[in-house]
Amino acid sequence: MKGKGDKLIRFISISESHQAFGLPAPQHPLISLVHFNQNNPFNTAMAPIYDVLSFYKITFITRNRGRLKYGRNYYDFDEGSMLFMAPNQLIGSNDYNSETYCYILLIHPDFLLGHPIARKIKQYSYFSYASNEALHLSEAEREIILSVYQIMEQELNSRVDEFSQEVVIAQLELLLSYVNRFYKRQFITRKIANNDILQRTESILDSYLNNQEALRQGLPTVHYLSEQLNISSGYLSDMLRTLIGQNAQQYIRSKLIEKAKERLTGTDLTVAEIAYELGFEHPQSFSKMFRVRTGLSPMEFRIAYD
Repeated sequence: MKGKGDKLIRFISISESHQAFGLPAPQHPLISLVHFNQNNPFNTAMAPIYDVLSFYKITFITRNRGRLKYGRNYYDFDEGSMLFMAPNQLIGSNDYNSETYCYILLIHPDFLLGHPIARKIKQYSYFSYASNEALHLSEAEREIILSVYQIMEQELNSRVDEFSQEVVIAQLELLLSYVNRFYKRQFITRKIANNDILQRTESILDSYLNNQEALRQGLPTVHYLSEQLNISSGYLSDMLRTLIGQNAQQYIRSKLIEKAKERLTGTDLTVAEIAYELGFEHPQSFSKMFRVRTGLSPMEFRIAYD
């Protein structure tokens, strides 16, 4: 195993990750739950600077003193924060400290094979959120999550039998369902901040479409919006879905249709010219999307509102 001075380490197995932190080998090769606390502090001297995992990582912080590095940046995570990393994502690990108490759950995808959760876990977009989009739990939510972790901890630390995997997977499904619910609550309770993001999203799209950026660069994308807003694509889509009932891609299409209607009724531009102006490579693609969204072709819409 490489040492702390190396810039990047890829962990293929959970056992390798345990070794890097100076921990005993996991009782199960495909899943591990470690509780860092006063009796089991972080071994910061052995932790790598950056690591890429081949498995899922769910961190539940129960106490924090100072900042943690996640990815390439520092964040002030509160007690009761949760962070989610999918396989092949970059994680910064060297700034955990002995005063940070947390549960770290590592799950290899192979542990989930043959169970519905193997497919469902990929649908939870919070595994692709950026580090500064952590879930911040209320006191009541914190107690719920803690109880689930404690059940898993007890199960994984007890004698493994034929029911162990079923019990742990059931608890994992429960954990992820609660997280999904609590993130929806977070979008709502942070409505002022999220409304500001919504307004900025609209402003960015309007500027892109009004200043002929679409003509030069093509259709606006979710990736472009998330970069301009400095938030992850998944977080943006989930936030918009909560606020307006549309994900980011649907919102972009709605804005394109709105702009197309303006150009069809307010200018003499041809359908092809409007299509190119909005960023479509082929006018047929624009006409198809317009008909799907409105029930009319662009020319039919223009005639109807002439």
